[in-house]
Amino acid sequence: MRRYWIPALLSMELPEPDCPPVRVKLLGEDLVAFRDTSGRIGLLSEFCPHRRASLWLGRNEEDGLRCVYHGWKFDVSGQCVDQMNEPGQFDFSKKVRANSYPVEEMGGLVWAYMGPSESKPPLPDFEWTRVPEEQRTLTKVVQECNWLQALEGGVDTSHAPIMHRRLREGVTLPGTPFQSAFVQGSAPLLELDETDYGYRYFGVRQLGEDRRYVRGYHFIMPFTQLRPPGLGLAEVHGHHWVPIDDESVMVYNWYYAYGDGPLAEEAQDPQVSGNSFTTDIDINDGFRSYRNKSNDWMIDRQTQKTDTFTGIYGINTQDRAVQESMGAIVDREQEHLGQADRAIIVTRRMLQQAIDVVKDGGQPAGTSPTYYDLRAAECTLGADEDWRAALMPLMYPTGNAV
Repeated sequence: MRRYWIPALLSMELPEPDCPPVRVKLLGEDLVAFRDTSGRIGLLSEFCPHRRASLWLGRNEEDGLRCVYHGWKFDVSGQCVDQMNEPGQFDFSKKVRANSYPVEEMGGLVWAYMGPSESKPPLPDFEWTRVPEEQRTLTKVVQECNWLQALEGGVDTSHAPIMHRRLREGVTLPGTPFQSAFVQGSAPLLELDETDYGYRYFGVRQLGEDRRYVRGYHFIMPFTQLRPPGLGLAEVHGHHWVPIDDESVMVYNWYYAYGDGPLAEEAQDPQVSGNSFTTDIDINDGFRSYRNKSNDWMIDRQTQKTDTFTGIYGINTQDRAVQESMGAIVDREQEHLGQADRAIIVTRRMLQQAIDVVKDGGQPAGTSPTYYDLRAAECTLGADEDWRAALMPLMYPTGNAV
């Protein structure tokens, strides 16, 4: 995981120079982020290398973060630049560094690289980071389970028209419309092509005898999915599932329009997915969902009977509910996987291969820039038409299919 650029926090969490520092936890490490007087961002170990007090309590001042315990001050690189409690002749600040990680700001996100400097990959130049700000939305939310079962839920295409469906016409609650091709199609036949960045995969559904509905996705190692937004929309949606620790994950959700037009109304309003910072997620409680395991995700059994398949409000809230319901770390030895779970099976194998490659001194899949211009897409077409010929140019708009 440390061989990749990792989303660390939203740029909006550090809104201005010398603003309060922010706690960050990545891969089980307690860190603190701050934006200094010059606007640069530092990502340091949370604990001062002097006496281990939390630097989150620190004063963000004059291009450095100063520990309030003894006044040791650190710049964005982690270098100690001042020691208030040491007489000048005994100052040894030049010999002291706090552990720090390089960061880059792209697309409203602060990305961190936590691996060896000689293995740093190219920047995470996803297309969504390059579009104008008004053509994208970006949210995040804590999920209370291991990152991998959250990811596996995301790459599972067969559950979506079942779990997320509305049960009848006229229901306005978030969900997949009952008469949509997604719901009315048959159970999907899954096709998957491995690539140097991960894989592309397709859910192929029959629509009666003479039509097919095909959804094409990408999985980019180690924790990114691109998914199509809905027929006819010049958009791509996606997620990054970033490990906080073994039993929690920060899910980053983004939508962007790659054409000249604005985002669709659904993408502009994260309430539909359950990711709204005003109604669904408490940004003052570490970006936790108001609908969570402690309150049974506020499931409404009457709504479940009549309106939506789950009775849980918000499409991604429904995902979090079933994934958290499995327990903090699911016992996969008790599973019975089928054809529809092929993406999950391949994901597990590719992650194990990446571990082996790094052990042998190599670079894992997904660290080259071949994923930069990918898009997800979907279409309906005749049962005898070549759906690959229809989708591949949409999914590789620059023609660089691998």
